[in-house]
Amino acid sequence: MRQGFVYLLLFFCLFGITSCIREDITGNTPRDNFESLWRIIDRQYCFFEYKKAEYGLDWDEVYRRYSQRITNEMNSEALFEVLSEMVNELRDGHVNLTSTMAVSQYRAWYDAYPRNFNDSIQSRYLGKDYSITSGLKYQILDNNIGYVYCGSFTTSIGEGALNQILRRFATCNGIIIDVRNNGGGNLTTAQKLASRFTNEKRLTGYISHKTGQGRQDFSAPIPVYIEPSDNIRWQKKVAVLTNRRSYSATNDFVNIMRAFPNVIIVGDKTGGGSGLPFTSEIPNGWSIRFSASPMYNAQMQQIEFGIEPDVSVNITSEDYNKGIDTIIETACKLIKQ
Repeated sequence: MRQGFVYLLLFFCLFGITSCIREDITGNTPRDNFESLWRIIDRQYCFFEYKKAEYGLDWDEVYRRYSQRITNEMNSEALFEVLSEMVNELRDGHVNLTSTMAVSQYRAWYDAYPRNFNDSIQSRYLGKDYSITSGLKYQILDNNIGYVYCGSFTTSIGEGALNQILRRFATCNGIIIDVRNNGGGNLTTAQKLASRFTNEKRLTGYISHKTGQGRQDFSAPIPVYIEPSDNIRWQKKVAVLTNRRSYSATNDFVNIMRAFPNVIIVGDKTGGGSGLPFTSEIPNGWSIRFSASPMYNAQMQQIEFGIEPDVSVNITSEDYNKGIDTIIETACKLIKQ
């Protein structure tokens, strides 16, 4: 069975489980909505123990502290502010509370790091005659290295498009796949791209899914594999460029790619955001989205807080002022070695 089908099966299993244990709170007061949101997260969020170990998260203490701020006289704006602050205690860029007014976001997962990407500098490498297909921008650099920029996995990448790119790069010494500032999208799209860089089925990680309402009610870890594409596959060196805004499905893409012997990860630590998403609603109709099925790398280590590169590089201020991308230049040198 293909890896994508495994994820779909697990997703539907997860959906079936969570739909059976939806909240029984029927009121619509600020207190009712607070209780509902806290309980939904308490029963379904998958990283409590990990985050308790990492920075001391105590979800029960969070309940006591924020409960004191809830009054039935508060308006919707005040309630949204308090509930947004509460979910941000999870320190998770994958957790979003959505109302008609706004969407809560935890931005510290990338704001505390260098940006390590600049559109204007990148355009100098792409030139004016670059090609674009299925959302992928690509060009052969002056040093005979193929460069592909993948800014999102939200739309499908066609097999024909990938064949076209790899044929264009056939005489290149290597390929750079730049996923900096890629906030994720469809995991199967990320897998499709990754499958072009392996000749054999490889273990890339594990996944568990929720089996009950307890914070540690998860299934035994299930191995996840990537299988080689039946189409054109690349055989030479590959450098994958990352920064803190390489997130969600992109985090999983990087995790897959680093399992291949001809691939090196270059740049900054990824933004994390592993785990399959779960969505529910509180009584007033606001929706909450977060990770409910934890994913691990092949060594059963968490990748929720990001993946360290093989070669850590930041764009230096000197190069930035010259219009040079230090990360691209480093990747080119590594490919040439």
